[in-house]
Amino acid sequence: WRVMTLAGSLNDFCMWLYFIVEQPPTIITYTSGPIIVLHFDTAITVKCKARGNPPPEYRWEKDGQAFVPPNFQTIRANQTKGLLVLHSEDMSKFEGKYRCYASNKLGTAMTNEIEIKAFSIPKFPKETLSPIVVTEGEPITLKCNPPEGVAPRLIYWMTVDLQHIEQNERVSMGTDGNLYFSNALKNDSRQDYGCFAAFNRIRTIVQKNAMALSFILSEQPLEIDNKASRIPSLLLPSGVQTEKVLLKGEDLQLECIPEGFPTPSVKWIKMGEVMSPRVKFNNYNKLLSLSAVEESDEGKYMCTAENSAGKAVHYFDVIVEEPPKWLTEPPQSQLTVIGSDVHIKCSVSGKPQPAITWRRNGVMFRGEMQVFDDTVILFNAKAEDSGVYQCEASNRHGNILANVNIVIMNMAPLILTENNQEYAAVVGKEITMNCSVFSSPPSMSLSQLRVSSLFVSTEFVVEYEENRWEPGRWKELQRVTGNQATAELKLYGNLNYQFRVYAVNAIGPGPPSEPTERHKTPPAAPDRNPENIKIQGHHPHQMEISWEPLSPVERNGPGFEYKVKYRQLGVEDSFTEHMVNRSVFLVNNTPTFVPYEIKILSRNSYGWGPEPKPVTGYSGEDVPTAAPRDIAVEVINTTVLRVSWTPVPPATVRGRLGGYNVHWVRRRSLLNPDKILDLSHSMSFSGNRSHVIVPGLEPFSEYKLTVYVFNKKGNGPKSDPVTFNTPEGVPEQVTVLTSSIIQRDSVRLEWAQPPKSNGILTSYLLQYHLINETALEVIDSKEINITGADTNHWTLQGLKGDSLYRFDLRACTRAGCGPPQAEESRTDFPEPGDGNWRISEAVNASQSFHIIDGLEPGTVYTVRLMAKRLLDNASIFEDVIETRTKGERSAASQESSFSTHGWMIGTMCAVALLTLVVVIACFLRKNKGGKYAVKEKEEPHSDTESQKMNDDTFCDYSDSDEKPLKGGSLCSLKGDDATGDSVSRYTLGDYADGGREFNEDGSFIGEYSGHRHRGSVSEPNGPSLVNV
Repeated sequence: WRVMTLAGSLNDFCMWLYFIVEQPPTIITYTSGPIIVLHFDTAITVKCKARGNPPPEYRWEKDGQAFVPPNFQTIRANQTKGLLVLHSEDMSKFEGKYRCYASNKLGTAMTNEIEIKAFSIPKFPKETLSPIVVTEGEPITLKCNPPEGVAPRLIYWMTVDLQHIEQNERVSMGTDGNLYFSNALKNDSRQDYGCFAAFNRIRTIVQKNAMALSFILSEQPLEIDNKASRIPSLLLPSGVQTEKVLLKGEDLQLECIPEGFPTPSVKWIKMGEVMSPRVKFNNYNKLLSLSAVEESDEGKYMCTAENSAGKAVHYFDVIVEEPPKWLTEPPQSQLTVIGSDVHIKCSVSGKPQPAITWRRNGVMFRGEMQVFDDTVILFNAKAEDSGVYQCEASNRHGNILANVNIVIMNMAPLILTENNQEYAAVVGKEITMNCSVFSSPPSMSLSQLRVSSLFVSTEFVVEYEENRWEPGRWKELQRVTGNQATAELKLYGNLNYQFRVYAVNAIGPGPPSEPTERHKTPPAAPDRNPENIKIQGHHPHQMEISWEPLSPVERNGPGFEYKVKYRQLGVEDSFTEHMVNRSVFLVNNTPTFVPYEIKILSRNSYGWGPEPKPVTGYSGEDVPTAAPRDIAVEVINTTVLRVSWTPVPPATVRGRLGGYNVHWVRRRSLLNPDKILDLSHSMSFSGNRSHVIVPGLEPFSEYKLTVYVFNKKGNGPKSDPVTFNTPEGVPEQVTVLTSSIIQRDSVRLEWAQPPKSNGILTSYLLQYHLINETALEVIDSKEINITGADTNHWTLQGLKGDSLYRFDLRACTRAGCGPPQAEESRTDFPEPGDGNWRISEAVNASQSFHIIDGLEPGTVYTVRLMAKRLLDNASIFEDVIETRTKGERSAASQESSFSTHGWMIGTMCAVALLTLVVVIACFLRKNKGGKYAVKEKEEPHSDTESQKMNDDTFCDYSDSDEKPLKGGSLCSLKGDDATGDSVSRYTLGDYADGGREFNEDGSFIGEYSGHRHRGSVSEPNGPSLVNV
């Protein structure tokens, strides 16, 4: 429940009203159709949900009738939620169109139609097929007649061992699934032609019984040049013309499958118009396809099947239509008060124009409502007029529906301003009158009216209403100046009138007077004849006459009809006459595009209308029959022509002249005359003319040109072809131009040929300019003519060093030189060496490296990686490298050595620290001047090897040569010999020995193992002398 609070005030007066708001039903959501039910489905759910107050109840209709469940256990309709659940093993019995109705005491809302489609398992009927016997060369159609099923459906023709039947220009399948033979040959004979239908959505493939095709033996072989040649006709479609109606946005498919011998070819045109570039041709040109059609795709299409024996044509009238749609938006719900006029407008569009059906609470109007075209008017609305009104617009392509809630309140507006207030006013001056109003909903009346000046009525408007054709609808009949009180009215006969009058001044119209009594006019003959007569010829030998019909009120009496009179202008004296009731008449078997004189008269039971004036029009058009003659071509330049001809006789146009079409084919380029191109182009020129200018040709080429006339119906025959050559032209711009510095005063230029030479290349023109970099001006210019079409590089020498140059290169033919390609370069990049480039052998494309040998140590090289066969100057990679002398190692190598031999560094550090400690100890003892008499103790234990150490020990010294050290070794911190032996093994002398060297980073080049130990000590067997 909702509570609405309303307030109104006048000065300090306030008033509050509370009341419960009831709401009619409004559909919120429902299941939109169509609902596809497959053969394996056993249940479906259809939703319908509405809101309202009180809550709505639901009911369903099927195909316009109340839906009564055939079995209560299988169907459940939820009365409060609108849910419809259907259960059955056979869902086909639920096929149909459903509507959901939601109702409460204020009205009934309804949904659009919800269609349920049930599909069973698709299958071909069981049938026995007799062999088909044909004569060689005759056409034959193998019919498939595939079963209906869930889209998409795909058709295939295969043999029993699932080999596809070969299709070509002679044998092809139509969109209807049939297999068509334009002419049968003996090798078409087989016993197992099978049609297969695949339904991918349900993963089902069904097969028709195999068909056999055999031939009647003929003694004469089938040859093209004998009497077996046959004029084409169409196997599909039948007749002369087909009307194709489809919705905007759908895909168009037009199909022509011919028969004849030899096999006809198929061509398509859009008559009188250029074919859309979106058109595609499939199935060997037999199928024209156009996706997502638009209104511009409407028109006349023609297919032509032609062979050496003749041709056949078929016309397609393509009509693009639209389902109903709202012009702006659906009609909106309204809340108003009793006594007002309510207008419900249902503005829709569509093609064909939709018909509008009105309902109130789901029930069609029975005449109690006033309906005018697309509008329902509730005059002087009452509370009982409240309800849910439905506007449904439909044409053959669909329908749309809107539910409109109309609520008529039972509270009229309350005027709070006192009655009979007087206002003093002066003519020509402004006056303001207040009117305070309370209403629900808020009143649309003015609460304040400001009148800039007072006016008198300027004119009167007389309106009429008649109750025969448009009861309740008032129409303006005549306007009368404000100083008159009478009017003379012109009325139609056989009507029952009433009239009313209202006044109009500068502010606006006033209220109408009360209607007069009814006045019935007597019947009479029609006052006028139809207008807007149109004469059209959609097809040859046919003429359509149409006109704007008289409205029912203009007929003046019963028995109304039209008389159509026509005669061929300037040929026939008397008119041919027909009486018709419609506003269109078709005249058949007319000559092609000849003028006719037409009259349309109105008549009823009381007489004829006035004598009409004749209208002239033409009968149906046909394609032109003659070709232009005396075709002449004047070559203006390498790409432009002047084409002239003798126009065709007007009688051969057989229609309104559309213009002339010039068609030309580029046969070959004279640079490569052995290669046939056959590139087609055409241009259309409207109107009657005898010469045109044709642009867009290619230089130095051979062309063939024809001209033909066209009208709305199509193209006429082509003229005799004219062959001509276009002269050489200047080349296009050189695509690539690069420069590289070879020496300080030399630049190498490299380029690629222009994409189009437009003639025979003879040379290149190279211009180079010295540029002032400050003023950006040219200081000096020179040019060189480089002969040879195959030249793609050039070296300029003697240039000024450290300067900016601009190079312009043009390709040239005998016709001249083309536009320049520019490149700028500086001469300030001296490269060492001889300046000569050396090229390696080809590198495998799968390789990611290449070794270059034979380089000089300590030399700077520029290295380029080039793409072979691309362009000589297409450098993929370029870098400058410097070779090193033997023994040098890069920083990266040093870093790698440090990280790899860290353990050696640690060892060296330990040895250095130990040596430092020993040296310090030696100095300390020496400073004390002490002499250690240990020599005597050690001598008995010394051996020969230990004595030899005196020659090579690291610390062998004394105060003088005469005073050798005595006592323990200074390199031994302990008196034991084990320590002395250990020290002797790791003295720096071991590493400083000859044949060993250090790297730049201080690491050893040699290895520890395998050293020659000078002064090494064997394992001691007693005390030994160790000199440090």
